[in-house]
Parts: sequence; structure tokens; C-alpha cells
Amino acid sequence: MTSVRYTANHRSRVDFRFPGTAQPERSERLRRALNVSVAVLGLVLATPLMAAIALLIKLTSRGPVLYTQTRVGLDRRSRGAPAGNTRRRNDYGGRPFKIHKFRTMAANDGPLEGAEVWAAPDDPRVTRLGRILRLYRLDELPQLVNVLQGDMNVVGPRPEQPTIFARLRQQIECYQERQRVRPGITGWAQINHHYDCSIDDVRKKVAYDLEYVARQSVLEDLKIMLRTVPVMVSKDGAW
Repeated sequence: MTSVRYTANHRSRVDFRFPGTAQPERSERLRRALNVSVAVLGLVLATPLMAAIALLIKLTSRGPVLYTQTRVGLDRRSRGAPAGNTRRRNDYGGRPFKIHKFRTMAANDGPLEGAEVWAAPDDPRVTRLGRILRLYRLDELPQLVNVLQGDMNVVGPRPEQPTIFARLRQQIECYQERQRVRPGITGWAQINHHYDCSIDDVRKKVAYDLEYVARQSVLEDLKIMLRTVPVMVSKDGAW
């Protein structure tokens, strides 16, 4: 068993213990069932809203309604397995997948959403509608489809682009441990911290992610889901 000391904030220090075996299969099945059920319910309830958002995007700016981007997902390899044993040509740190989001940037104003820059509240690439979508995190709604496809859960660490992931796992201790669970639309880090603006922000979020990995459970996922609603309504930490 590996023990890792990590600081989630300046006031507390948490001892994370990552067992050598995977989380019990039954517990994982229960968590997955909960996340899929919530995703199905969310899609049913949000379909009219998503249709309205899609129409508004088409009416207010040129370009596609959705964009997809490659992100790093779940790492199913046994702990300590050398990268050379994987069937993937490159070691991305997890299974790559295509994430879906509503487009929030102008299609004719440089790279769409995927530029490797820190988020900023006054990013000129973001459309007026995009600012509203981001403020209430409505641009993330299409990722409910990613949950049904098996690439994500509703709750989990946010997935990162492969090139950024490769850099961060060299800079931040235990960064790759985030990939031991499916990435999520919301998570412990997302409800406790704002968008990343610097490498220090990433370190703080990783600490929260590792807390979640260490104590993941059905009850933990339910708690995070319930806390996500007031965070969205209050626009806490959003731009």
C-alpha cells in the first residue's frame, strides 16, 4: 500500500492511501449505476433546454453547435504496469475519448475552446451567449451523452487534453492517480475551486481530486451531485 501526503488547502493535510487493488467491483457497479441513472434523468429533463441552447448558438454566431475534443479518460491498467505493455502506441495516461460541449467561443476567432491557455474571465474569444453558458456551466450538458457512452461519470475528476496531461503529470506529484476513476462532469474539485488560472490552481484541484479518489463511494457521489446544484445556481467559481 502506498501512502501519499497531500495538501487540499492551507488549513488541512490529508493522508491518501492508494490500495494496490482496484475498488471492490460491487461498489464500482453501484457507483456506475447511480451515475448512468442520473445522466439518463438529466438528459430527459434537459432536452428542451439543450434544444433551446442549440438554437440560440446557431442564431447568434457562425459555426457548429457542438465541438468535440480529445481528453484523457480512465486508466484501467494495473498499478505499476509498464507503459510498454499497453496496446496503445502512446502512453496517454488513460484511454483517450472525445468529449462533447456546447460551443462557447467564436468559430472565426482562433482555436475553438482547445487552446492550451489558462481560463480568464475576460477571454475575448468567448461569445456573449457563451459567457452565460459558462457562468451557469450549461455548456457541459452534452457530456451527459459521454456518461452513457461509458467514457465519463457524472462525478469524477475533470478530464484533460493529452498534451496538457503529459505536462502536468511531470509537474505535479500523483497527478496520474486521478485516472483511477472515470472523469466526471462535476467533482469534488469543481465544487470547491474555480477554473484553473495557474499551475497552483491545478495543484489545489488535484489535491481535491485525490481526496475523492481515496474515499469514492455512492454516498460521496450523491453528496457532490447535490452540492453541484447550488454551485451552478449561485455561479460560484464560474466565469
